[in-house]
Amino acid sequence: MATSIAILDCDLLLHGRGHKTLDRFDIETVTDEFLLTTFGFPREFIYYLVELLKDSLLRRTQRSRAISPDVQILAALGFYTTGSFQSKMGDAIGISQASMSRCVSNVTKALIEKAPEVIGFSRDEATREQSKEEFYRIAGIPNVLGVVDCAHIAIKAPNADDSSYVNKKGFHSINCQLVCDARGLLLSAETHWPGSLTDRAVFKQSSVAKLFEEQDNEEGWLLGDNRYPLKKWLMTPVQNPESPADYRYNLAHTTTHEIVDRTFRAIQTRFQCLDGAKGYLQYSPEKCSHIIQACCVLHNISLQSGLDAWTFERTEATDQSGDDIDPTDTVDPEALRVRQELIQNHFS
Repeated sequence: MATSIAILDCDLLLHGRGHKTLDRFDIETVTDEFLLTTFGFPREFIYYLVELLKDSLLRRTQRSRAISPDVQILAALGFYTTGSFQSKMGDAIGISQASMSRCVSNVTKALIEKAPEVIGFSRDEATREQSKEEFYRIAGIPNVLGVVDCAHIAIKAPNADDSSYVNKKGFHSINCQLVCDARGLLLSAETHWPGSLTDRAVFKQSSVAKLFEEQDNEEGWLLGDNRYPLKKWLMTPVQNPESPADYRYNLAHTTTHEIVDRTFRAIQTRFQCLDGAKGYLQYSPEKCSHIIQACCVLHNISLQSGLDAWTFERTEATDQSGDDIDPTDTVDPEALRVRQELIQNHFS
């Protein structure tokens, strides 16, 4: 009786049976060190990720049944953490460069589906209070719900003649707005804004601004630098400090706000596909946005599973030259009152 062939794939046709084909790769046969150095994460986390995403990945591959969820995830992690589709990565798990690309697309979509579950402001009062306490212990600013900042990720020039992605430094990018808590957990990650938009313009159009504008009774605030507008729910530094209390507040603000910059540096270092020093993302702006979002989801999943947010943090500060402070913005007098009250009560 003829034996049916369960797995057919271009890798089998390309490499023949002598090659390490998909169904022969076994994560159990490689060392912990190999997994960590090749794919950027420890074994237990990879197992956890397979369980989390396998249903979505099986749905996407049920027709060809070509590549198992664990191999798809390893392929995607290999790309996220190295930024490379080179044959060395594919050879490590026995798939072609074309299959690597398909795996990255599948895993990216699966991770984005999880974004609403793992990235968001907590509605639980106890969790919010704990977060405020963690921020307070950093430098003494009370009632901080999160810190916000933007960062540019380099991308290739879009095929269309579109200058909207050219930023102030002259290269094409996506401007990503991140909000995180004191541990580096992302509370918001908007990864689709064209690089030509200033941080202030991104913020004004963001879902975060809309969320806080609609929650007037929220007891707490975000921290943003002077590129952001002062709001009752968004505390910025004093631009022209005069009193010792102003200077103490500004120092505490800078120390606390640094958390979001550290978080971005850690994400960019762990996921080297986002590191402009390694080359820009070679996709359409939409696909680049999805890859960035997937890395943000992975960052949160890893942190929630017990990994350190800043294990791979670079030491150099984020380059913020050319900051777009707009002195013509009208200052909300109620926001000024709230900030002055904060300074008087906690930094005088």
